[in-house]
Amino acid sequence: MTHISRRNLLRSCAVLTATWPAAANFSTLAADVFASPAIPQQPNLKFPTAARERLAVASWPFRAEIESASNENRDKTRPGIDLREFAVKVREQFGVPGVEPLSDHFPSTDSRYLTQFREAIEKAGVHVVNIPVGNPHSFYDPDASARQQAIDHAKHWVDVAVALGSPGVRTSIAQANDAKSNVQLTAESLRRVVDYAAAKNILVTLENDDLVSEDAFFIVKVIDKVNHPYLHALPDFCNSMASGNEKFNYDAVRAMFHHAYNICHVKDSEVGDQGKVFRIDLPRTFAILNDSHYKGYCSMEWEGPSDPYQGTKSLIAASLHSLP
Repeated sequence: MTHISRRNLLRSCAVLTATWPAAANFSTLAADVFASPAIPQQPNLKFPTAARERLAVASWPFRAEIESASNENRDKTRPGIDLREFAVKVREQFGVPGVEPLSDHFPSTDSRYLTQFREAIEKAGVHVVNIPVGNPHSFYDPDASARQQAIDHAKHWVDVAVALGSPGVRTSIAQANDAKSNVQLTAESLRRVVDYAAAKNILVTLENDDLVSEDAFFIVKVIDKVNHPYLHALPDFCNSMASGNEKFNYDAVRAMFHHAYNICHVKDSEVGDQGKVFRIDLPRTFAILNDSHYKGYCSMEWEGPSDPYQGTKSLIAASLHSLP
């Protein structure tokens, strides 16, 4: 096939315009071909307004019980439960309609399991609000093939979100070996993921989780760089407190809520290295949420040394007290 450059094509358009009056339309068409792609429309999720209906329960606090080959935190000394069964029981056990199933807790993502999962939760009056995805590959790895693996992994979970009726996925940003966090490479990789997700009406979120590769202010820079209506922040109430810097934590949460839309993680503590427990002021953090006019879902991600069932219920009670 003969290669036609942009310059030669436009030159040909000019010749046609001069010699054939009707070619003016063709010239306009050529300009349209080379125009920048249209900016995607803003997502338009209809969030419930009643506080209880905005609440969900994450599967992460119950990792010791959930049966899955990819769940490294399963405690075999305790009774096990399939993720689908756990999701079905969320409304009965906690009195809220939302569930946030972690990717590592899925025993399968084949179409049969996902169909059964969706049918079961719909029957129980439960819905998925988000899927937190652990991505083992880095979006800023200097190796292009590794970045492609991160992109492909995230896209797969976008398809899972579609199958389950989830409005979004959170993809983690893994650290890269021998490479510092890189806004440009991360943004370039995520743009491809978000374009794919937007075409399926799925939101992509980034969480302030890992203090190195997912620092809140790094995430904000990435979101601003990508500048896409389907990419938002997932503020976690306490993850940034693992830095040991209280001011940093509240500044991080505030910055994340300025970029949030559909999902956040509610917790009052976080277990750091060597089992050290970091705690935050829950009313102060809810005040940051309310001041930002955030209207999305709040997922309970209890983290602490006591029973996750009681801990989750206490977070639900605090949320109902603090949300408008």
